Amino acid sequence: MRYFMLCLLLVTGVAQAQGVKSCEELKREIAEQLDTKGVRNYQLDIVENDQVGDRQVVGSCDGGTKKITYEKR
Repeated sequence: MRYFMLCLLLVTGVAQAQGVKSCEELKREIAEQLDTKGVRNYQLDIVENDQVGDRQVVGSCDGGTKKITYEKR
């Protein structure tokens, strides 16, 4: 579990440092990083800021108007 959380924190930091990117491009990059780190059975979604709820945010896109969320399946 610690390894997973460390990977997720690394991905989150990289995603937020990326600057302005399209949501699909950023989502693809985050998925590639998670896959490379061996993370499996997850779902990434692009949602409006007010739709995040209690999901883990791993990226921000479209000038901060949308978030990319992570959920373990």
